[in-house]
Amino acid sequence: MSQPAFQRMSVAEYLRSELESPVKREYVDGFVYPLHGQAGASKAHTRICINITAHLYDAAMKSDCRLYSSDMKLRLNNSRTFFYPDVLVACGPDDPDDDFETEPCLLVEVLSPSTAANDRLGKYNAYTALPSLQTYLMVEQAQRRVYAYQRRGGEWVLSDLQGQGQIELPCLNRSLSLDEIYAGLLS
Repeated sequence: MSQPAFQRMSVAEYLRSELESPVKREYVDGFVYPLHGQAGASKAHTRICINITAHLYDAAMKSDCRLYSSDMKLRLNNSRTFFYPDVLVACGPDDPDDDFETEPCLLVEVLSPSTAANDRLGKYNAYTALPSLQTYLMVEQAQRRVYAYQRRGGEWVLSDLQGQGQIELPCLNRSLSLDEIYAGLLS
């Protein structure tokens, strides 16, 4: 995450100003953080996100779920925190008046040098506290490696997949393979 803007703002101000902002900004307890501190993402980052959403699209539609890639805000437990996950799947109730989701079952962050530490620590802690979340994936760009955190009972279990493997996605009744994630990249 970049350095925060110096002025605190309310949730209402953030939501109103985010619609007109030239850059995406995450919001944590009154402070606004421009995403990545730079314009755009790497080709690998973008292609990984597209691969994941393309492979999950049919399953999301069949499961009556909503699938988003990088432009949908996630509000954490009606708090003063909003993030933009790289991929988000929500299957619960939908409020068409909200410009954010609150009950994801799957979240994906594609790791980059500027965001990896926050994705591994801050976002991991925030995301895994969400009662609706079943799976949190952290996907490497430079190697075929996915850290898959899955809720099993009241615990989070890590599977460190390298090279090959599949991740079960219970809310979509489907698995996702590393071949699908890295299609066209890193053979």
